[in-house]
Amino acid sequence: MTIFMRYGLWFRLRKLIIWLLGVYIAIPFLVKLCPAIQAKLVFLNFVRVPYFIDLKRPQDQGLNHTCNYYLQPEEDVTIGVWHTVPAALWKNARGKDQLWFEDALGSSHPVILYLHGNAGTRGGDHRVELYKVLSSLGYHVVTFDYRGWGDSIGSPSERGMTYDALHVFDWIKARSGDNPVYIWGHSLGTGVATNLVRRLCERETPPDALILESPFTNIREEARSHPFSVIYRYFPGFDWFFLDPITTSGIKFANDENVKYISCSLLILHAEDDPVVPFHLGKKLYNIAATSRSFRDYKVQFVPFHTDLGYRHKYIYRSPELPRILREFLGKSEHEHHH
Repeated sequence: MTIFMRYGLWFRLRKLIIWLLGVYIAIPFLVKLCPAIQAKLVFLNFVRVPYFIDLKRPQDQGLNHTCNYYLQPEEDVTIGVWHTVPAALWKNARGKDQLWFEDALGSSHPVILYLHGNAGTRGGDHRVELYKVLSSLGYHVVTFDYRGWGDSIGSPSERGMTYDALHVFDWIKARSGDNPVYIWGHSLGTGVATNLVRRLCERETPPDALILESPFTNIREEARSHPFSVIYRYFPGFDWFFLDPITTSGIKFANDENVKYISCSLLILHAEDDPVVPFHLGKKLYNIAATSRSFRDYKVQFVPFHTDLGYRHKYIYRSPELPRILREFLGKSEHEHHH
């Protein structure tokens, strides 16, 4: 009896192993035949976390001094935008309409355009916490969901995301007067940020500074290092199966190329224990930028956060050092503005 039971168990186990092996081998072929799968994994725009947020009501996330707008970068594309005013304006902001918020961009406070990473929405927890920190430090924070994310309408693409960011930047500049405008990208948003700033520098309207939080060099190197790819890293033809379909989908996010065409101050923030975008990719990007001729008249700074702090991929906002880092890095242009 026991021999039969043992044989039955082994038979089932063998079936399971063969089935898992079949799936393991089938997935690369599926990805290769359908590059759209890889594009979806890069964007993860269908992942709504937290799910039950009403993006029309930022106050539900504790952002009582935030206005929700909708802008239209192109026909058939609508993007949802949040504008959080600096702490000094919180009292005045209560119950005010969109026009008041738009006018407030012209008050003497710098503006940060925040470009979020993949998955989730502009209402993601770690993002909201960062808006609160930046607002308390005296910045306007304007953030939005790219087409295809959150309640924004359209299909995601690298070109589309970059165009949305350009549209919001121009919208801010039309209202912000002489106030400094900084661009802050996080994770996949660093790819949008360098695409945008490269374009702004080429048309000679650079931002006052660029801040990259947890950046990578380019999407191929990031995909190769991503935790998802660990089980396939040594699979024969990994690049052909997994990385080429990303390129075929027109997704490059070439930060390492873009920084060679960017001329404005650059600050890179990266946690050593980042499990999503490895620390060494942020450091590599810094080394490329620091030696690039385009930055020769601008400061380029790299700030690492020690593993013991536990900031990982998205908790750098918790750093008590962040206000000082930003004040010292951005202080010069703010100082000139206020005096």
